[in-house]
Amino acid sequence: MKPASRIFLITIAAASHAGGEVDFAHQVVPILRKHCAECHMQEAKKGGLSMNTRESFIAGSEHGRIVEPGNAKGSLLMEVILSNDKSDRMPPKGPRMPADQVEMIRKWIDGGMHWEPGFTFGNEAYEPPLKPRNPEPPPAVDGRAHPVDRFVDAYLAEHKITRPQALGDAAFIRRLTLDLTGLLPEPAEVDAFLADQSPDKREKLIATVLARDTDYAEHWLTFWNDLLRNDYKGTGYIDGGRKPVTSWLYRSLLENKPYDGFARELLAPPDNQSSGFIEGIKWRGSVNASQTREVQFSQSISQTFLGLNMKCASCHDSFVDRWKLDDAYGLAAIFADQPIEMARCDKPTGKMAQPKWIFPELGTVDPAAPKAERLKQLAGLMTHPDNGRFTRTIANRLWHRLMGRGIVHPVDAMDTEPWNEDLLDHLAVRFAEDGHDLKKALAYIASSQIYQSEAVTTGKDDDVNVFRGPLAKRMSAEQFVDAVWTITGTAPDKPHNAVQRKEDAANKMVRASLVPSDLLMRALGRPNREQIVSMRPDNLTTLEAIDLANGGQLAAALKQGAARLGSQNLATDALVESVYMRALARRPSPAESRDLSSILGENPDPLAVEDFLWMVLLLPEFQFVH
Repeated sequence: MKPASRIFLITIAAASHAGGEVDFAHQVVPILRKHCAECHMQEAKKGGLSMNTRESFIAGSEHGRIVEPGNAKGSLLMEVILSNDKSDRMPPKGPRMPADQVEMIRKWIDGGMHWEPGFTFGNEAYEPPLKPRNPEPPPAVDGRAHPVDRFVDAYLAEHKITRPQALGDAAFIRRLTLDLTGLLPEPAEVDAFLADQSPDKREKLIATVLARDTDYAEHWLTFWNDLLRNDYKGTGYIDGGRKPVTSWLYRSLLENKPYDGFARELLAPPDNQSSGFIEGIKWRGSVNASQTREVQFSQSISQTFLGLNMKCASCHDSFVDRWKLDDAYGLAAIFADQPIEMARCDKPTGKMAQPKWIFPELGTVDPAAPKAERLKQLAGLMTHPDNGRFTRTIANRLWHRLMGRGIVHPVDAMDTEPWNEDLLDHLAVRFAEDGHDLKKALAYIASSQIYQSEAVTTGKDDDVNVFRGPLAKRMSAEQFVDAVWTITGTAPDKPHNAVQRKEDAANKMVRASLVPSDLLMRALGRPNREQIVSMRPDNLTTLEAIDLANGGQLAAALKQGAARLGSQNLATDALVESVYMRALARRPSPAESRDLSSILGENPDPLAVEDFLWMVLLLPEFQFVH
């Protein structure tokens, strides 16, 4: 297969991801407030147009839609903003919108009208409960007694959404194994599972897969490395401005450390092993006030453990939620070695920050206590039994990982109303009752029939806050690379020296999560982890697809894999079946076998086998966890 063909096929397989360059909170909100508030915000709804929410804005006025996301040129809004007709122009009185602001609105619309989740120009805003809620599950329907299914079935019925069909056994074992361990199931495991006729075989499989401690730890290491911005190399590691938490994290996952204890050790480290997270990155040279280590601490703990964006409030009172500069600096002061002066938009205010917890209903931090004691108090407040937002956040993250979209989405917008508040609160309470056990939480979701349902497809205009069923998830960079290494036998010989694997893992394949990022993994979306990443992009960009096709690492692995497969002297049918079982967890259909046998011939040469591997890896069925 020629590189140009690979570029074309990968580009077809990958949806183009449109990333907006406009900052909604800082660039769009002030413009709309200044020029549109009098007539179209709060209670004002002149002409039937309310701009309070994105939905009401797009719904339009009594005369129809006025804005088309992605198409400023075709939007009536731009026409009336630019009009010289006094009877049509907007705003109808006062100074015209300056040209630079008009251009900003145009770019915002063309970029898809990004809107901060949960933000409204109106008075009413959703406020999540702080204390845990334990709602009663609705009655079971059609014998679906799992509490998760009872909540979901009631929701689907209320919204007149058809319940998705059950997932077949082969697809289920591939989904479950990739979701829980990041690895493809072995062909023998697939055959054994398909042959098993016991009614509880899925529950047994869930328990068996989660009991693979090393596989579990080495998969979820990626999740936590992203969320704790931990890596093997990068900014700060060479000059001592950053500490890894790799050894501590790896052991914690192997032991399945309870999440409340896990969080406490990160927030109030008992030793240097877990201190790197709260210490953040010491940037070279001068930085603005919002990038100091103390303020990084405030931002990091809020995002990781509470799903809150404290970055806006680190510069000024947030434009899009209730968090204030005082809140961000109150958390920062808990970590500070010395008194710190608050800065607004990088300008000193003359006001000194006081150590303060953001939910005083749960308790306070003693400002006069030594730093180590303040951190212990913070850790106790964060993991307090009445802090339902702590457990809701991790329950939402796990649901997102298994189902493809959060109950609150995006997952770092936990001030946003969930599509099903009762389901989220049920999962959070159940998680706490199960001893903050992450594996039990994953098993609980995976044992529901909604998880074990076929993936649904969503249209471009579908509301992200409407749940229809599990979504197909693109393989992460690490899952994809692990799959390639599994199929081709080209994994590296040893992990990074920061990872001390258990003795029983000595014969296991080295995983992508255990080695530094490379060009291939970066092309597949592995971040540099200088910022916390809680959600990687859903799709490859066109540029990433081109990088993937042109990169030498994937091509070299497939070339080596083709040579290895060729050396086994398998008949063509056996070769095709072996690759299909390992990559897709199924045998080829008769039509696929016939066509591939015709293409490969009786004695396929290494180049033909290499092209066959390219073809399989480019299948959406391979690249997505369905």
